[in-house]
Amino acid sequence: MGKKVLIVDDEKLIVKGIRFSLEQDNMEVDCAYDGEEALNMVKEKIYDLILLDVMLPKYTGFEVCQMIREFSDVPVIMLTAKNDDMDKILGLEYGADDYITKPFNILEVKARIKAIMRRTGKRDRQKENHILFLKGDMKLDRQSRRVYVEEREINLTAKEFDLLELLAMNPDKVYSREELLNIVWGYEYPGDARTVDVHVRRLREKIEPNPSEPKYVYTKWGVGYYFRG
Repeated sequence: MGKKVLIVDDEKLIVKGIRFSLEQDNMEVDCAYDGEEALNMVKEKIYDLILLDVMLPKYTGFEVCQMIREFSDVPVIMLTAKNDDMDKILGLEYGADDYITKPFNILEVKARIKAIMRRTGKRDRQKENHILFLKGDMKLDRQSRRVYVEEREINLTAKEFDLLELLAMNPDKVYSREELLNIVWGYEYPGDARTVDVHVRRLREKIEPNPSEPKYVYTKWGVGYYFRG
């Protein structure tokens, strides 16, 4: 069985076109046309990826993404109707992993989906240490992709986990924003350094007792970020 994808958009012609194209690549595709329907479907079924439009009836895409993040780290690609940096930043703030601006080329959509799935598959194959105990009160389970701080599970998005895992597995190695963008998001990702900054800030808010004085993820001013070993 192919990968399971959920498309969420109230423009049925767009949904039909994306669905047809993904099914040609042997993906299993479900569709939802408003935020409430999408949320219910994600609660009932496990998906490998969600394409989520920002402008939706009932709940906005931002609201849906935020609610999904309360119980799932499934990769989410936001579809934004306008080339607005604020929409992109908001999408990342609410937990999206990626974004595509409308109007888009279906080949770009497929390339982004496949890139995320390739990285996910490669990452899963490379898991060696089932449980890795990290600094202090943090425990990172690489197989189940769960993080615990003081025995409390921290709900991270897929990209937040990828970012933390990379830094933690290479303690004291400083990564520039560009390096993190290339490694975690992929060379084909068209985003910029702000994408990394947003994810680091969100990560710190979740794992650090005091985000303004981090004990795990540090900033090397003028260079980038690193995990203190």
